[in-house]
Amino acid sequence: MAGEFSFIEKLRQRAEGHASLTLGIGDDCSALQVPDGHELLTSTDLLLENVHFRLDWTNPHDLAHKAVSVNVSDLAAMGGRPLALYLGLGVPRSFGAGQLDLFVDGLFEGLADYAICLAGGDTCRSANGLVLAITVQGHCRIGQRVTRAGGLAGEDLWVSGTLGDSALCLRRLLARQSCSTALMARHFRPRARLALGQALAEEGLATAMLDLSDGLDGDLGHLLRASGVGARVNINQLPLSSDFRAHLARQPELIDLALCGGEDYELLFSANPQKRADLERLSQRMPLPLTCIGQLSAASGLQYLQADGSAYRPTAGAFDHFAD
Repeated sequence: MAGEFSFIEKLRQRAEGHASLTLGIGDDCSALQVPDGHELLTSTDLLLENVHFRLDWTNPHDLAHKAVSVNVSDLAAMGGRPLALYLGLGVPRSFGAGQLDLFVDGLFEGLADYAICLAGGDTCRSANGLVLAITVQGHCRIGQRVTRAGGLAGEDLWVSGTLGDSALCLRRLLARQSCSTALMARHFRPRARLALGQALAEEGLATAMLDLSDGLDGDLGHLLRASGVGARVNINQLPLSSDFRAHLARQPELIDLALCGGEDYELLFSANPQKRADLERLSQRMPLPLTCIGQLSAASGLQYLQADGSAYRPTAGAFDHFAD
C-alpha cells in the first residue's frame, strides 16, 4: 500500500465537486450547503471483513460499489436526495496496492451512479481485517421526509423489486454451491431504490417507509413498532424472482429467506388504499415492480397468512449482531 497521505491525495484528486459542497477533502472538516427549505439527512454504517463480507468471495471493486449502494439506500428510504459520502477506511497489511486501486475504482463508480460526492473521511492501518465506516448525507424538502412512524391501520403494505435473492445467493455460497449470475448480482451489486424513494416522498404516496437490509420480518417489525400498528402479510403475494421460484419449487422451506434473509435493499412502505392506481402508474414509469403484500391492522403483532388462510411462522428471525 502507498503512504497514507499520498493515498488521500489520490482520493482528493478523483473526488468531484458538488454544487452543495463548499469545502471538500483537505481540511479539518468539509462544508455543505443545503438548499433553502430543505433539511439535512445523515446515516452511518459499519462494514467489517468476515462479518459483513468476505474477500475470498467478493472483489474489492464490487465491495466498494456495494458499500456506496447500501448507504445510499438509507437516503432512499426517507425520500432523500444524496449530497455527500464520508469514508472511514481501516486497511490491513494483507490488502495490497492492487486491491486498493480496485476498491477506489469501485467506490468512484458507485459515487457516480448516484451522483454523490466524496467529501472526506479518515484512513488508518487495521490489525484485524478490512474496515469500512461510511456516513452519507442528503436532503429533502421540509415536511416531505418519510419515516417509519407514519403508517395507519387499514393501509396497504407495498414492497419494491423481489425478495430473498441476496440471501439465497449467500446460502448457496456458504454451502459451496453455484449461483446464477442474477443471484450474484443481487448479493454483490445491489441497487439503492433512490428514484423510487424520492417519487414516493415527493408525490405523497408513502406514509411510512424503510429499506430492507435485515429482512422483511425484522424491518417490518421496526415499522410496526414506530407506527404503533400491526400487520397481515400474504405469503403468496411476496414478489419472487424466477431464480428464487425455481429453487423454492424444490425446497419450500426457502420461503423463510424471502421473509428473514436480509440484504434485499428494496423499499417497504405503507400507502393509503386510494393510492393503488397511482402506485401502479409509478411502477410502470420507473419501471420497477411494486407489489402489495398485505395491510396494516389495528391489532398489534405481525401475522403471515398462507394461500389457504392459515397462519405461517418463519423458523428463522431477522439478523441481530448482538444475538448470542
